[in-house]
Amino acid sequence: MILLRKTYQFVLYALFILSGGFSLTNTRPELPNRKTIEKLPPDGGPRYNRLIFEQSPYLLQHAANPVDWYPWGKEAFEAARKEDKPIFLSIGYSTCHWCHVMEHESFTDTEVAELLNKWFICIKVDREERPEIDHIYMSVCQAMTGHGGWPLTVLLTPDLKPFFAGTYFPRDNYMNRIGMMDLLPRLHDTWTSKRYRVEQSASQILDAVFKKDAGSQEFLDEEVFERAFEGFQKSFDIPNGGFGQAPKFPTPHQYRFLLRYAKRKEDKQALNMVTSTLRKMRQGGIFDQLGLGFHRYSVDAEWLVPHFEKMLYDQALLAMLYLETYQVTTDAFFKHTAEEIFEYVMRDLTHPEGGFLSAEDADSEGVEGKFYVWTDSEIKALTSPEDGQFIADIFQIKPEGNYREESTQQTNGTNIPHMAHSCTELAQKYNMQDEPFAKRVQVIRKTLFLAREKRVHPFKDDKILADWNGLMIAALARGYRVTGNETYLKAAQKAAAFVWNKMRNQEGGLFRRYRKGQAGLQAVLEDYAFMIYGYIELYQATFKLDTLEKAIELMNYSIDLFWDPKEGGFYQSQKQPDLIVRLKEYYDGAIPSGNSMQIDNLLKLGHLTGNRDFLSKGRATLASFAQQIKAYPAGYSQALCALDFELGPTREVVFSLATENAAWIEIKQALGRQFHPRSVFLLRTEKNRENLARLSPFSQFQVAVDNQLTLYCCEGFSCRAPQTDARLFLEALRQ
Repeated sequence: MILLRKTYQFVLYALFILSGGFSLTNTRPELPNRKTIEKLPPDGGPRYNRLIFEQSPYLLQHAANPVDWYPWGKEAFEAARKEDKPIFLSIGYSTCHWCHVMEHESFTDTEVAELLNKWFICIKVDREERPEIDHIYMSVCQAMTGHGGWPLTVLLTPDLKPFFAGTYFPRDNYMNRIGMMDLLPRLHDTWTSKRYRVEQSASQILDAVFKKDAGSQEFLDEEVFERAFEGFQKSFDIPNGGFGQAPKFPTPHQYRFLLRYAKRKEDKQALNMVTSTLRKMRQGGIFDQLGLGFHRYSVDAEWLVPHFEKMLYDQALLAMLYLETYQVTTDAFFKHTAEEIFEYVMRDLTHPEGGFLSAEDADSEGVEGKFYVWTDSEIKALTSPEDGQFIADIFQIKPEGNYREESTQQTNGTNIPHMAHSCTELAQKYNMQDEPFAKRVQVIRKTLFLAREKRVHPFKDDKILADWNGLMIAALARGYRVTGNETYLKAAQKAAAFVWNKMRNQEGGLFRRYRKGQAGLQAVLEDYAFMIYGYIELYQATFKLDTLEKAIELMNYSIDLFWDPKEGGFYQSQKQPDLIVRLKEYYDGAIPSGNSMQIDNLLKLGHLTGNRDFLSKGRATLASFAQQIKAYPAGYSQALCALDFELGPTREVVFSLATENAAWIEIKQALGRQFHPRSVFLLRTEKNRENLARLSPFSQFQVAVDNQLTLYCCEGFSCRAPQTDARLFLEALRQ
């Protein structure tokens, strides 16, 4: 980092941008209908720019900016080369608060737009649609500045090499932040007067950021689990749960690793870190106490003040975490929270035809969080005096407000509903049993929720992404296994059918995005990895062979498209001429990396089918970034979950019976309530045995003994004798 700063200091990249509070007051003009759009000239005409022809909700938010935006593509690149201008690349997403701020301050400002249009070719990218582009230039920003975030601002040469990077810039200089009106002339002067140095610097930046180390295949053992746990232990916030201080992100795969560590080591402290955090999160303002579902992260250490946007992937990953924690603890609190998440997703983020929508914005009426906060008088106007006082006590509603604004550190009379105590503690305070207490809260909550529904809602990003849908399909399938609620299974199956039928190309490969009847964009690794994960979970929930077949088919596609035969692991993107480098993503950030998920998928499919190539590739992928995992195990928690499965003891369990019957249903339900992170399960019946043998050849010999439900368990390259007492077997499997 020091070397980079010394080498490229002339391009002004070392600007550290701090976030503060901001309210927006502008409203975007309503966009024309499709027929009107079809009649517009290629550049969008005088009222719009080229983004008007795009499907991305984020790009469409900028379609009426005075900035002459291009989407990422050949037209923009050719314009940059022809006009010999650098590219001003802006990357964000539709529910990003600070993206909205920068748009309001700069991209709707005619003076800023004049400078941008005169000196640059301006390109907008939706990071959710094009994560491979975001990955490249975010890596550059983090290397050059030591931080990253969105909006991401990068200056490129016409051949797409970066020479400047930053995040949010205000219109005018503010405190220690350079503003666009000052920054853009400096960048233009640097480009025109120091062109050779800029181009030389851009090449050096690429070499420094994306320099490949010599491949080193290493193998991991349980020692890395200990080091990861020690890291989590040191950073754990005992009073509040979570890791570190503010801001706090949920990062569910970190806690899923701790569940596996707790099971492997019989470590109560690891389990307590999970359960205490999940309770604090559910009670906090990061959980929408009225409308349900989780906000993206908390800006404080107490989980009180959230960044109010809601993301589909957070709901999916957190639902899975709460379900697994229920499987471990049998505490209904965790199951109920997962059910609340599903209620929110099926109510507010579900497409009529079955897919799941991407997100809800933090802002409404130009103000972050306005939809979600309450004054004391608003609540008491909707309830009886007794109920108003009761719910104010439950949700910590105060006349002066119950939180301090991030920018001013002052209360402003508004409240974020949250709970300072558990429902059981609050019920005891009111001398009530848990169930009557919960019902009373629910009645008042519904009253407030219905009143809130009349407010101006935050913007909803209605695009359907294959990868995030895969995560939600997996969570709902697990929800069905755990609860037996067929509504969850039907929702998972309907979404899986939506992606399979509407989001594949003629060759059978996936598209990344679907919106308003159109599927498009090349799928990236995560689309395949997370959909495979969803299909594996569907198979474990239903034992329907078509779901296993689809998981295998998508896995074979992903190997063809992304596998690196030389060094192992998967590239994030397919081969594309508009990418300056083809990267592999390993780090498990807000969502798991495609490589981490593929390890898990390959190992599980390998054990389900006996396919040694899948097992070999899963192990090779794990070995390909073992050095990184050893250096910072906490940053690769999903990979550690896969390693837990690999190190075992790993079991393949086949249930064999003539036909599905009541005894089998009982066993399947019991199995769903148990936590088996190192086991995979198959069902063999007389009806499916031939098709199952085609997918899993080893199953052909595992027949039902005397037509009884028979269990076959193989572990560590050896198989136990067939077992016909299923209850004894399940009890043994629980250990």
